[in-house]
Amino acid sequence: MSDRAADTAGDRMDPATEAFIAHRNLLFTVAYEMLGSAADAEDVLQETWMRWAGVDLGTVRDQRAYLVQITTRQALTRLRTLGRRKETYVGPWLPEPLLTTPDVAEDVELADKVSMAMLLVLETLTPTERAVFVLREVFDLAYDEIAEAVDKSPAAVRQIAHRARSHVAARRPRDAVSSAETRAALHAFQRALETGDLQNLLDTLAPNVVLLSDGGGLKQALTRPVVGAHRVARLVTTGLKRIEAETSFEPVQVNGNPGLIVRLNGETDTIMAVRVENGLITGLYFVRNPDKLSHVEQETTLSR
Repeated sequence: MSDRAADTAGDRMDPATEAFIAHRNLLFTVAYEMLGSAADAEDVLQETWMRWAGVDLGTVRDQRAYLVQITTRQALTRLRTLGRRKETYVGPWLPEPLLTTPDVAEDVELADKVSMAMLLVLETLTPTERAVFVLREVFDLAYDEIAEAVDKSPAAVRQIAHRARSHVAARRPRDAVSSAETRAALHAFQRALETGDLQNLLDTLAPNVVLLSDGGGLKQALTRPVVGAHRVARLVTTGLKRIEAETSFEPVQVNGNPGLIVRLNGETDTIMAVRVENGLITGLYFVRNPDKLSHVEQETTLSR
């Protein structure tokens, strides 16, 4: 729903507005999980509101399920458009990071599902597979509810869900990592960055660590992944030495997990997210595209 609709609702909201506001955080989370873009998720919510406002509520048995259904259909349409956009994207594409509220980190399962690493895994699914996986694995919707949202039979949805789960399981970390373990690895990484100590930096990285950076053609960034601890460490330390601006690193919660905001002369320049396994960083994600940094100046509430 738009801010205008909320403002005009006044102190006594109509039932449609009240229902939409009650489920807004959930609907945003559904759209964001499917799209990996907060800006596109907000657009989907606008489209959902416009359709919801015209619904006869007397015909709706379950308002939450109905709203999720509308949101999913709108997100699926936009997801196919995003796929075409990514074909011409300059350099690697990373999800749009969110500065999340503390309660997201407390929900371990949700934090795992919205992590940058998981969103990248979801990018390898087809649009329908992604929708089914998100609705089933993240929001625990029944197969018949998902079937209505993606316009498939419940039997087909079960098959799609099984295929998507197998695909994700083959590409995600085998063991869950606690926030404390991730925070410890990230803190050591931050200290190494601040001191410029190459060996300390190497000590935080797994031998096969992968670095991805996203500038979208608007900021300098890598055009392809960099693999290997020594290559990554040298690249990062050399890059920092070339920066003439005052650089600061602020620990924050990025997509429900520990991350860093890098500021140059007080201005947000980069969001760093990490993937950690066995106490070492196996994935580094640097988002520099300014179009993707609008949701990191204030916290976003996600919910299931």
